[in-house]
Amino acid sequence: MVKVVISGVLGRMGRKIAELAYNDKAIEIVAGLENPDCAHFHNTIGEILNVEDLNAPILTDLSEVLDKTDVIIDFANNTDAVLGHTRLAASDKKAMVIGTTGFSEREIEEIKELSKDIPIVLAPNMSIGVNLLFKLVKETAKVLKDKGFDIEVIEMHHRFKKDAPSGTAAKLVDILKEETGINNVVYGREGFYENGRPNDEIAVFSLRGGDVVGEHTVIFAGLGERIELTHKASSRDIFARGAIEAAKWIKEKPAGLYDMQDVLGLK
Repeated sequence: MVKVVISGVLGRMGRKIAELAYNDKAIEIVAGLENPDCAHFHNTIGEILNVEDLNAPILTDLSEVLDKTDVIIDFANNTDAVLGHTRLAASDKKAMVIGTTGFSEREIEEIKELSKDIPIVLAPNMSIGVNLLFKLVKETAKVLKDKGFDIEVIEMHHRFKKDAPSGTAAKLVDILKEETGINNVVYGREGFYENGRPNDEIAVFSLRGGDVVGEHTVIFAGLGERIELTHKASSRDIFARGAIEAAKWIKEKPAGLYDMQDVLGLK
């Protein structure tokens, strides 16, 4: 049995994780975490799921339940809060599964440093399909390197998403940069190209609208042919399931920074 605390439990992802975790026999929900402005709306996770046999409280302070948990699953919509939780987890040797996106380089470096003390799964996207997309993009970029293919990344999410590009798109760009050696990244396009599109750039386009869960496409466009690798999410269940699998996987792992490629055995 893996005992978990779900941070950001009143958000879209937090609620879905709680719902699926409640129905997973290998998971025990110890508590939920929310910021003080939201936590008072509900007293327990059972209330938000409309079930009577789940009395896990909704709290604002992780330290109140840290000694009762194995893993903190963190989808809080605030990177400062996530870092605070990670510091606390490190002080008590508890594992972390982090799905929050939008971290600065400084914040990522701090998470890497904290992972020397505890196991952390840090993944911008926890779906099986997206992590397979990461692998396919890596292999495709490796094969097409220096073969005259232009690379474009397009992502679309719902109108309420705060960060752009998405964490998944940023991860795709990191993979492309590593495999191609191209470090010039442009975000959107505007203006006049005297000699057409440069071939030493990766372009990223972020679309926002409606209730789109998440779509990502990487285009490798050559002269006379084009390869498109696309993942479309139609339900947040895929991310929640991945987070739960990560929590089960990481419980007994040694300290270190892991991602969903590790969890799914794709490396």
